[in-house]
Amino acid sequence: MATAPITPAVYLVDDDVDFREGLAWLLDSRGLTVRSWSAGDSFLESLRQGTWPWECSVLVLDIRMEPLSGLATFEQLKTMGWPWPVLFLTGHGDMGMAVAAVKQGAWDFLEKPFQNNLLVDKIIAAQAVALQQQTESLERLEFQLALDGLSARETEVLEELLKGHYNKNIADHLGITPRTIEFHRANIFEKLKVQSAVELAHRVGLYGRKPPQNNS
Repeated sequence: MATAPITPAVYLVDDDVDFREGLAWLLDSRGLTVRSWSAGDSFLESLRQGTWPWECSVLVLDIRMEPLSGLATFEQLKTMGWPWPVLFLTGHGDMGMAVAAVKQGAWDFLEKPFQNNLLVDKIIAAQAVALQQQTESLERLEFQLALDGLSARETEVLEELLKGHYNKNIADHLGITPRTIEFHRANIFEKLKVQSAVELAHRVGLYGRKPPQNNS
């Protein structure tokens, strides 16, 4: 199911038309794909009308905009479940707000005026983060689909394995033979693409449900 990653686009939202167009030109000249919006509300509306999941991207967001500020736009993005890195552009008087935004989940900020190379470097770094997030999201989806594809009996055996039980104990608990447990265990490992019980527990904890508590 996994597809080859593509370079994330750069979404640029700034209400200063001269600055926005100049920045778009700069990024385009560095080989980056740029899409621009003149306001936070129009950007949010484009997301609402678009197809989910949203394209893997990096958002460059001006913090001081009208009528919807960058921070207000960011808050709505969080509510909508926006998954991709957000890089704030901020003036000197907005530094406190930018720092607060990072503490609330924004990826980073850059103070105006900035060096072009510094901005491009930050965007490229954010693209790497976005690609990593995309890879993890695809792996999570594939693993959860594989989990859903387990039979009812395999799911029972899986739960027992996650509790750290041995084959004989699982067989006694489920009323089947240890050889049958071995058969189901092999099928589970193959379907979930793991090589050991430790790896199984790790991937379930990372991409699936949390392993049940061992109450025995």
